[in-house]
Amino acid sequence: TQSTWGFDFRSVSSSLSHLLTSFFRCRRRSTMASQGASLQSYNNELVKCIEELREKREELNASLVAEEEEKAQIQKDVAILTERLSRVNESLARKTQSRNEFDKTIQETEGAYMKILESTQTLLHVLKRESVNLVKKKQSSS
Repeated sequence: TQSTWGFDFRSVSSSLSHLLTSFFRCRRRSTMASQGASLQSYNNELVKCIEELREKREELNASLVAEEEEKAQIQKDVAILTERLSRVNESLARKTQSRNEFDKTIQETEGAYMKILESTQTLLHVLKRESVNLVKKKQSSS
């Protein structure tokens, strides 16, 4: 079946069919290549994200380790200070007891001293009175 222009429609039809088949195969390959490129891009992006997450985890882990070390040092300091506080409290208790004993001794001594002063005054009074009486007796006997 020749056309008025001199070419065979069957041949053109077959060539066109062949050309369209090749075009769609190529397009499918291109689409698959495009999909493959997209998958590779997603894969690269996913690997990058995972690496960033690991970096952030390592930063957090370093921070955790530093804080654990700080916590251990603080606990050590607290233990040292607790022991020191205990020793100071014991010393304060001993010194307070000693001060209380001093206060008691001073109070007792002052009390005894006041009694001695009173007794001395009484004795002095008695002595003066007896002295006056002796002087009077001596005068009256002479």
